[in-house]
Amino acid sequence: MSNGSDAVVTVGAVSVSDPRWTGPATRVVQRRSTLAPGAEVNVRVQLAPVQCAAGGEATAVVSLEYEMDGRAGTAVAPVEEVFPFLAALHERECVEQRARQTAAIGFAGFTPSEAGAPASLELAISPVSEAHDLVVVGIRETNLLTFEGYDPAAGSYPLGIDLTGMGRSGAAASLPLIPARCDSHAVQEDKRGTVFGLLVEVDGVAGRFDLVADPELRGRILSWVAHWCGYGSR
Repeated sequence: MSNGSDAVVTVGAVSVSDPRWTGPATRVVQRRSTLAPGAEVNVRVQLAPVQCAAGGEATAVVSLEYEMDGRAGTAVAPVEEVFPFLAALHERECVEQRARQTAAIGFAGFTPSEAGAPASLELAISPVSEAHDLVVVGIRETNLLTFEGYDPAAGSYPLGIDLTGMGRSGAAASLPLIPARCDSHAVQEDKRGTVFGLLVEVDGVAGRFDLVADPELRGRILSWVAHWCGYGSR
């Protein structure tokens, strides 16, 4: 936000209301910001859980408490997005929510391998309801890990698992995992190396969301990468 007046403005509580979320987004840090004339400040707010019953297009409204020239007040105004963001975020969050309402999706096991051969990362998909039609289209490589035979031009390792009509039987896939790189600092400084992007279609709407290895699995995978790449053996 920016201060376009000729006076000093102090901004306190900030709240953004939007029907696409279950409640208002409020300021992350409870503090006051003092803006000199012409000054700008970025205020971070935390979104509430997504409300998927609402439509994707809506107008967000910001409410803020301020003080200026010794007077306190509240200002309310529509939120103007410099870059379209909220509608795309709403759709992405709702695709994930509907996918997880339909199936439990996660990693079920990992079998390491010797150098030069792929390990096996097990993906398990278990239907929990028939709320939506769900197709698990593919899975993306990470900055640290890829899959044997992965085609970067395709954008993902293909899975093509269609849960429509599968009842409670579920599905599984064995992913042929190999390191995408072997520079040691990539493992030592890893933050996103075991966070995979899962591509899905829910009721015909395409989307993606992160599938994250839990800490125990992450440790096993990183240890395997170190062994596969020969750290300490050169």
